[in-house]
Amino acid sequence: MNKNGGGGRILSAVLKILVWLCAAITFAVLVFLVVFILAKGVGYLKPSLFAWEYTSDNVSLIPAAVNTVIMVVLTLLIAVPIGVFSAIFLVEYAGRETRLVKIIRMTAETLSGIPSIVYGLFGLMFFATALKWGISILSGSLTMVIMILPLIMRTTEEALKAVPDTYREASFGLGAGKLRTIFKIVLPAAVPGILAGIILSTGRIVGETAALIFTAGTVAQIPSSLMGSGRTLALHMYVLSSEALHMNEAYATAVVLLLLVLLINGVSGVIAGKLMKV
Repeated sequence: MNKNGGGGRILSAVLKILVWLCAAITFAVLVFLVVFILAKGVGYLKPSLFAWEYTSDNVSLIPAAVNTVIMVVLTLLIAVPIGVFSAIFLVEYAGRETRLVKIIRMTAETLSGIPSIVYGLFGLMFFATALKWGISILSGSLTMVIMILPLIMRTTEEALKAVPDTYREASFGLGAGKLRTIFKIVLPAAVPGILAGIILSTGRIVGETAALIFTAGTVAQIPSSLMGSGRTLALHMYVLSSEALHMNEAYATAVVLLLLVLLINGVSGVIAGKLMKV
C-alpha cells in the first residue's frame, strides 16, 4: 500500500511538472513571436505607411486596414446570427445526440478540417464566377462566412450545453415559454463561450490569406462598394514579403496586424464583462 501510494505521488508530481513545462513552453513561444515581430517591425513604422492612399513608394497599409475591418464586420454580421441560431436549434429544439444532430455535427467538423485554399477555389468558382460577383469584398466575405460557420456553431453549441438544465427548469416553472427562456436565461449565461468562438473566428478572418487571394483579390485600394476588390492586412503583408522589395514594411505591417488582433480581443473581453454584469 505504501509502495502504491509512493508511486502515485511520484506519478502525480511528474504529471504536474509536465503540465507546467508545457504551459511554460507555450508561453515562451508566444512571447518570442511577439518580441520578434515587434523588434523587426517597430523601427520601420513611419508616417508614409499610414497615408490614406497606397502608392508603390509609400506602400501604405491604411487601405488594407480599412478593408480588414470591413471584411471582419461584414463576415461576422452574416455568420454570427446563422451560427448562433443553428446551435440553438441543435441544442434546444432538435434534441441532444439525435441522428440529425450527429450528422450536422459531423458535417461541421468535416468543414473545419478543409484547407482554406479549397474554400478559396470554391469561392472563386461559385461566388466570383457562377454568381458573377467577380473578385470582390462580398465574394471574400461570404467565403469567410462558410469557413468560420463550423467554429461558431460548435463553440456556441458547447456553451449552450454547459448551461445547467436547472436554469431552464426554473424558468419553465415560473411560467416562461421556450423562446423566452432561451433568450432571457440560456443565451446570457452562454455569452462567454459564444464570444470565445467569435474571437477565434475574428482571428481567422484577420489572418486569412489563401482563400482571400482568389475571392477578395489583392488590389491595394479601398473599394467604392462591396463589389470592388481589396486586400486585407494579412494579404498586404504577404504581397510585400513575396515581392521581396519591401520586407521592412512587411514587418511593420505585422506589428499593426498584431496590435489590431490584441485590440479586437481586448474590446471583446470588455464587452463580455459588460454583458455578464447585465
